[in-house]
Amino acid sequence: MRRLHVLVLMMILTPAAAQAEQRCGWLDNPATRTWSLNDADGGWSIMDNTGGPTAEGMDEIPDLTNGEYVYTNAGHGYACACMNVDTDDEGAITRIHSVRQLPLSRCRSDRAIGWFLHKDQ
Repeated sequence: MRRLHVLVLMMILTPAAAQAEQRCGWLDNPATRTWSLNDADGGWSIMDNTGGPTAEGMDEIPDLTNGEYVYTNAGHGYACACMNVDTDDEGAITRIHSVRQLPLSRCRSDRAIGWFLHKDQ
């Protein structure tokens, strides 16, 4: 009986593992060491060149230039992608589990993320 109590106590005190969420939108790399995902919920920071936190699993991001990619500045740009990620409450992606690049038309036709294409106008 004591073992059962210990087991129950351990289960209660052990935090549940965060479940990865799928987020789809514009995967943006506007400058060196600067990445974000812009989806229907807004912009999610992945890495910034000001020394802030960097998401674990950056190596999961494939070479986006092998697919449909929009160049914006000196080799930088954006693509449409779905990512399985962990996030925090401050608008940051903390871990990247996987990335799947999508055709640009998928994001261009999504009204919920159309704001991204017009953000600089």
